[in-house]
Amino acid sequence: MACSRGACAPLAVAACVFLLCAVATVVYTSSSLSTALLAVSGLRPYIASLTANGSGGANVGGSLHTSLHTCRKPKLPPNPLPPFYCCPPASSSSEPIHFTLPDPAEPLRVRRPVHAVGEEYMAKYERAIALMKALPHTDPRSFYQMANIHCAYCTGSYRQTTHPELDMQIHFSWFFFPFHRAYLYFFERIAAKLLGEPDFALPFWSWDVPDGMRMPPEFANSSSPLYDPVRNPRHRPPSLVDLGFVGVESNRTDEQQIQHNLRTMYKQMIGNAALPSLFHGQPFRAGQSDKPGPGTVELSPHNTVHTWTGDIALTNVENMGTYYSAARDPLFYPHHSNIDRLWEAWREVGATRGYRGHVDFTDPDWLDSSFLFYDEESCLVRITVRDVLDTEKLRYKFDGVGMPWLDARPPTTSNVSKNKALLKSVRFPLSLHKVVTVEVRRPQVLQSTQEKEAREEVLVIEGIETDGTEMVKFDIYVNAMEHEKVEPSGRELAGSYMCLSHPRIDGTGKGMIVETSMRVALNELLEDLNADGDETVTVTLVPRHGKVKIRSLRIVYMVE
Repeated sequence: MACSRGACAPLAVAACVFLLCAVATVVYTSSSLSTALLAVSGLRPYIASLTANGSGGANVGGSLHTSLHTCRKPKLPPNPLPPFYCCPPASSSSEPIHFTLPDPAEPLRVRRPVHAVGEEYMAKYERAIALMKALPHTDPRSFYQMANIHCAYCTGSYRQTTHPELDMQIHFSWFFFPFHRAYLYFFERIAAKLLGEPDFALPFWSWDVPDGMRMPPEFANSSSPLYDPVRNPRHRPPSLVDLGFVGVESNRTDEQQIQHNLRTMYKQMIGNAALPSLFHGQPFRAGQSDKPGPGTVELSPHNTVHTWTGDIALTNVENMGTYYSAARDPLFYPHHSNIDRLWEAWREVGATRGYRGHVDFTDPDWLDSSFLFYDEESCLVRITVRDVLDTEKLRYKFDGVGMPWLDARPPTTSNVSKNKALLKSVRFPLSLHKVVTVEVRRPQVLQSTQEKEAREEVLVIEGIETDGTEMVKFDIYVNAMEHEKVEPSGRELAGSYMCLSHPRIDGTGKGMIVETSMRVALNELLEDLNADGDETVTVTLVPRHGKVKIRSLRIVYMVE
């Protein structure tokens, strides 16, 4: 019998932040500004839309899909922790069934914060993990196989169906949020089925609010199924999470750390997230190489919390600190449940405050792209991005914990941009092994409200290259040549490139370069720095960890 929504035949045996600038212009347009408005604003000479296929290449364009038939051995780092195979078990059905939304009569599952949900509810999550771990590894609902899903989608196991020579990667692009939402949807329903409780919902680890900024104590109990020995022992409760962590412990007081975390959240959720591609990540279409560029939240706090949790003593910072093994830690799922909540929060902030860019893409290449999962009945299901846009239609919602970072706009620093005359010429591409400061001319000085509403001025760093063997972080300061005077969460710190270790080995045993790009919004930042009318901005790149090359910097105007 083939899989359907009602019955299934038994199965056969069986993841950076960045920025900067120069001239040139690129804009991703999915909806539009009128030609008249662009003409009045003077932007037409400085805005260029991508071609319909997303990159100008004749063979690039369309939605992305994967198939079990093309899943293969992953590209893992040197000395990985077993298991070494990430593809899901074979399906007894020749093709996956297409996802259908759950019955609207189903109970609405309510996801609540770990710190407030109570012992009884956390005991349910603990039992669900225990039941998953007890299933045979050949069962696609087992914890073993659920963890492997993340590995398969971020290590090159899956290839693009229409371009099998190219990887399918769900990080570093506009797939980050929808993939993980779909992932948690099936994980949650499998847990509910095993528990026999249809209304069971995943808890979320609300590390963005003060009461939730510690690792939940339930995960630190070594006798619990929620415990993972492959974690940083220094970050057990009551240690406060550091949303800027990159391997070095801070000396901040608890009050200072909370303030730093809230300001980081403001930057990533509001200041730097003014457009869909800035928040979600850059478009990734069929026939295009992976990792075009991540969104704000993916790089920080998402990546930093992963790294803060993983065992920093291990080369690859397993489990949580590297892509292939992250989902082996039961804390991964409450962590990503909070990430999922932040997608809803970003939309809500846009609606309540009238921020024009806090809306999702309408591009069919995004909406029609799909991923593969096994459901609670062990059926292989193909689910598209458009299927996961409405959480209530998926029959779950989040219990509010507030957004204390909403008004945590970072302060500016006085007297940190002197001595411009001492600037030296900088030639790109460059290896960022020391502090580099460049003066970048803005393509056009635009100050009116109409001009600002017409576009977002953006710093772009292109051609960011690492060998993936270690975490990489560098900070980007604007108009702060004396950057050392700026507090870790100060306004002049425009953003940070932060990437998990992503070491991979190809079929020849050679390491593979990770190449991507990054963007940061400038409109609000330049306003805060009283630099709206300046013809140039001073950009300072400060290496913090790892080796990185940068091909070019430029300023662009983006319209979406």
